[in-house]
Amino acid sequence: MAIEAREIEELIRIEFPDAQITITDLAGDGNHYAAEVVDESFRGKNRVQQQRAVYAALKGKMDGPAGDLHALALTTRAPE
Repeated sequence: MAIEAREIEELIRIEFPDAQITITDLAGDGNHYAAEVVDESFRGKNRVQQQRAVYAALKGKMDGPAGDLHALALTTRAPE
């Protein structure tokens, strides 16, 4: 089952309400996305910690072959 970019953004927005979030459907198939999440809460955290926080916000949508989201190229950072 495919997932829409809007759904991905909504899930991330719950955990990061003030974030700047950009979602791009890379293949046009609803399964391969890129996301950029810029949030102040990432300041002082390493990239792995930042990305784990975003993946946790997806609430299992990427869990194994049964997940709604097949691939997400994720970029995270604190604002400049």
